[in-house]
Amino acid sequence: MRATDIIERKRDGGELTKDQIDFFVNGYARGDIPDYQAAAWCMAVYFRGMTARETADLTLAMAHSGDMLDLHDIAPIVVDKHSSGGVGDKVSLVVAPLVASSGLPVGKMSGRGLSFSGGTIDKLESIKGYRVDLSEAEFRQQLKAHGIVLSGQSKDLAPADGKLYALRDVSGSVPSLPLIASSIMSKKIAAGADAIVLDVKCGSGAFMKTPDEARVLAQTMVDIGKNLNRKAIALIGDMDQPLGHAIGNALEVKEAIDTLHGHGPADFTEHSLVVAAHMLHLGEKVQSVEAGRALAEKLLADGSGYRKFLELVQAQGGDVEMVDRPERLPHASIVRAVKADRAGYVQRVNALEIGLTSVDLGAGRAKKGDPIDYAVGLLLHVKVADRVEAGQLLFTIHANDQAKADAAEERLRRAINIGAEAVKPLPLFYGIVS
Repeated sequence: MRATDIIERKRDGGELTKDQIDFFVNGYARGDIPDYQAAAWCMAVYFRGMTARETADLTLAMAHSGDMLDLHDIAPIVVDKHSSGGVGDKVSLVVAPLVASSGLPVGKMSGRGLSFSGGTIDKLESIKGYRVDLSEAEFRQQLKAHGIVLSGQSKDLAPADGKLYALRDVSGSVPSLPLIASSIMSKKIAAGADAIVLDVKCGSGAFMKTPDEARVLAQTMVDIGKNLNRKAIALIGDMDQPLGHAIGNALEVKEAIDTLHGHGPADFTEHSLVVAAHMLHLGEKVQSVEAGRALAEKLLADGSGYRKFLELVQAQGGDVEMVDRPERLPHASIVRAVKADRAGYVQRVNALEIGLTSVDLGAGRAKKGDPIDYAVGLLLHVKVADRVEAGQLLFTIHANDQAKADAAEERLRRAINIGAEAVKPLPLFYGIVS
C-alpha cells in the first residue's frame, strides 16, 4: 500500500477502504507519511468528501492512533462538550467549570485556533503558568481530584488528529465536513467521554455557513456517537456575529471571568447557560433540560462556577492572581476606539471579517507554528438590531503594532453595516439534533 495511491484514489472521487484509511492515518501519526502528502490528502477530502462509513472509519482510526482513556474507575459518567468553532466563542471557559461545580466530572481536551476561529487552549495560555500538555496519568489524576480538566490534546491521545488539526489550519482544508466531524469526535472518544454536547455554529464566522449545513455536520457527529455507544446531542448556534464582546485570547479570558461573576454579555451568558443545561441533563445530573437550566443558574449566581474555575487554573499550574485580578492578564500597548460615523441600525456584523482581523493583529496563526500574541484582539460593543448614534463606540482595538491597528480599523469599518431600517435581532440557536 502506498500513500500516493490513497491520495490519488480520493482525488479521483473513489471511496477509501478501512485498511487504506488506517494505513494513511497511522503512517502519518508515526511520521512515515510527510506533511506534504497529508496536506494533499486533506485537500482531496475537502473537494471529494467522504461517505458516512469512511468518516466513521477515519474517526476510529484517529482515536485508536494512540491511547484510549477509560475513566469509569473515576466516575460512572464523564460529560464533555465541543464547539465546531467560531469568533469570540469562549463557552468552554464558562460551561466546563459551571457543570463541574455540580459534581458532574468534565474531562475536556481542547484544540488551538483554526484559521479565523480561536482555540480554547490558546486562550487558557494567556494565564501565566497554565499547563496544557498534561500526560494521560495527569489527566486522570486531576479529573479524580478536582472533577475537571481543560487540557490540550495529549500526545498519547489521538496523535494523528493532533497532527492533522495543525496541518488543516494552514493548508486551506479546515471547512471540510468529514475532517471537522472526525476530528471532534475522535478526541471525545479517545478522551473517554460518555456524554457529549456538541455546539455546532453556523454563519459568516463559522465553518458551516447555513443552519442546514450545520445540521448535516451535527447529524454526522451525533450518528458517530450513537454508533460508538456514546450519548450525543448537538445544538445549532448562530455565528453570523461574534459571541459576546471579546475577540482575542486574554480579552476572552477576562470576559469569561466576568461572566462567571454574573456580569457577562447577555448573549454569551444565555448561550453558556443553555449548553450547561444540556450537559447536566445528558450527564444524568438532572432529570430534564429545564432542571439543568435551573441548576446552572444557581451555580452561576452563588459563585460555584467561578470557584471551580479558580480550582482548575491552580490545578494546572496557572497564576490564580491573574484570575482574581484580570488586569494582570496580558494587555496591549495600543488601545484604539472605532466610532460610528452616522446614526442608524446595525444591520449586519461580519463575524468572518472580525475573526480575520483578530488574526492579522496577532491573536491567531497565519501559518503552522506561528506564535500567538495573547494581548491583542478587539471588543465589539454593538449587536445586530442595535440602534446607534453618530460618534457611538463600535469597536475597541487592542494592538501592539501601529500599522496593524490602522489596518484593523479600516477592515472593521467595512465589517459592520449601519442603515436606516430596523432589523430583527439574530437568534442564539436554530435548533437541536439528537
